[in-house]
Amino acid sequence: MTRTDATTLSHATSRDGTEIGYFTSGVGPPLVLVHGGLGDHTRWGELVPYLEPHRTVHALDRRGRGASGDGPVYAPQREFEDVAAVVDAVAVDAGAGVDVYGVSNGATFALGAAALTSNVRRLALYEPGIADVEDLVTPELEERLDALLAAGDGDGLVETFFRAALGLDDDDIETMRAQPSWPARVAVAHTLPRELRNTPEQLFDPAQAAKVTVPTLLLEGSESPESLRADVRTVADAVPDTRIVVLEGQAHSADFLAPELVAEKLLAFLGEPH
Repeated sequence: MTRTDATTLSHATSRDGTEIGYFTSGVGPPLVLVHGGLGDHTRWGELVPYLEPHRTVHALDRRGRGASGDGPVYAPQREFEDVAAVVDAVAVDAGAGVDVYGVSNGATFALGAAALTSNVRRLALYEPGIADVEDLVTPELEERLDALLAAGDGDGLVETFFRAALGLDDDDIETMRAQPSWPARVAVAHTLPRELRNTPEQLFDPAQAAKVTVPTLLLEGSESPESLRADVRTVADAVPDTRIVVLEGQAHSADFLAPELVAEKLLAFLGEPH
């Protein structure tokens, strides 16, 4: 295996013709990373150093962000297809099956993609967001977020969402603000409203999920909102070969607040013999 000493940018063409960019680094078997909302590939900055010695990491930018294009009409199905397109492109280059790790909405889209391609080897999902958005974002909070966006306050929108919807405290916010990925989060604040309009039926189909037969790891934080933990159980009930690992003391943002712990659990799962 050859090591990628510098991060390189490639593109895969999704089914609707949208170009999806992904950034490659590290050494070893291929691993595609799918970020959640309010971010791009830079949000993996804390986790990737723990993965690069063991995996060739391909961190994509979801549509409408960073190095990726966007389509005229947004729908979750396009995001499923985007991830599948990157997985297929990476599989061709690697000549092997591809592991996939997604978080939050990114986990939802990774799961949807796994039903569209045979090139996924193992799947790891951190709290896929498939519940009714009102479980996390009340109408009152949505009004606050809309007002912040209308005022051009992307920074305030990002902080408000993380505090009110995901329960992050002052220390968590301070840690996140210090990370290089914060400006990218603010830059894509305008993409949040369209994701909040996704319905559970668009995001998760139990019959489709049942087609995902690859080994699947479901990670959840012991301190995460109950609606997100319930989503983990919903996925576990539908996907045939799953296991749940609870990260004690962690919440929805563990991969950048406790990256070494997440990497440990992820690499142990990916490294298991067939």
